[in-house]
Amino acid sequence: MALIDDIQALRIADFDYPLPDERIAKHPLAQREQCKLLYYKGGTIEERKFWEVPSLLPERSTLIYNNTRVINARLRFRKETGSTIEIFCLEPVLPRDYEQIFQTTGHCVWQCLVGNSKRWKQGALIQTVTIEGREVTLAATRGEQRGNAWEIAFDWDGDGQCTFADVLDAIGEIPIPPYLNRGTEESDSTDYQTVYSHIDGSVAAPTAGLHFTDEVLAECDARGILRREITLHVGAGTFQPVKSEHIGDHPMHYEFINVPRSVIEDIINANGPIIAVGTTSVRTLESLYYIGQILEDNPDADEEALTVTQWMPYTTPCEISTRQALQNIVDYLDRHHAATYMGSTQLMIAPGFQYRIVNGMITNFHQPQSTLLLLVAAFVGQDKWRGMYDYAMDHDFRFLSYGDAQLLMH
Repeated sequence: MALIDDIQALRIADFDYPLPDERIAKHPLAQREQCKLLYYKGGTIEERKFWEVPSLLPERSTLIYNNTRVINARLRFRKETGSTIEIFCLEPVLPRDYEQIFQTTGHCVWQCLVGNSKRWKQGALIQTVTIEGREVTLAATRGEQRGNAWEIAFDWDGDGQCTFADVLDAIGEIPIPPYLNRGTEESDSTDYQTVYSHIDGSVAAPTAGLHFTDEVLAECDARGILRREITLHVGAGTFQPVKSEHIGDHPMHYEFINVPRSVIEDIINANGPIIAVGTTSVRTLESLYYIGQILEDNPDADEEALTVTQWMPYTTPCEISTRQALQNIVDYLDRHHAATYMGSTQLMIAPGFQYRIVNGMITNFHQPQSTLLLLVAAFVGQDKWRGMYDYAMDHDFRFLSYGDAQLLMH
């Protein structure tokens, strides 16, 4: 148990760095691919441009990115008293499936954060909105409280022609990160989406992918780089600060993952490195090993048993190869006649973690004292991340979601 004790004893203060507000990019560059790229390989650092990524990736690389799309998750209701109540949709409750809930007509239930909730004493919040030339009345009713979130039932008319996706498109706002310290602007509806996003469900963008353009992706294809998609719907927990002194006291959030069987087979058969675009892709891919480990011990495990918990990597004896773990998932899918693995992960990646699938990653510059910075430190080494961030600060790199990028290779 020495490893888990060492991991949980890590002080989050050791992953701090000064980040002035003026170094936080408030908007992306007009040409996404022209942003700076910190290229780290084998302990050396170079400044490049993001459009160079295809030429920097090794031959026969497999590039895996998150195809999740950010939804207009923030809704504002104005009461007759003049108070504004903000409802932030976090994850579906009824139905629980993301695809199904966006196609519901008339009624659905979400787990939500509620801003200015003290002003919402009782009764439903009502708002009328025009959708495709039709006036639709939307009602939000507060139900059971779960921690700092509430179950909110949404009901709307529309003669069965109006889905909840239509409602969000009409009334919702893109929930840009709070650290941008500004309101949502019209440009964010495009800027805060990757060019390959198409599976609705996230309340935050997998921002490492924001730098890709169709031209950069085409160059990857031209160089024989295999491109594959997975899905992890990013929750609001990605912005949750680590408030505890030691990371062992910080609860990681759960997130839904979706990995096609074909992608798992591509990883098994890969003849080159696996490159993950963004920390969400990293967490998804590295979770697969532990899912395969569970199946090794219990081939008939149910969905709940297959959940990757926060400290599993540091407490589970890892006695099988990565290839065997992935093959266990393929066999499980075959037994269940499924083309896609769907589950959830709470995985915490921190220094001491052993990467088993990811050989390189494209990522942004993350907030001080964040779990995302812990993930990067686990990849490059606890003694290396600070030099990278000092280099970026000294060379006028732009930080956080709309900022510059990194390509990290072992």
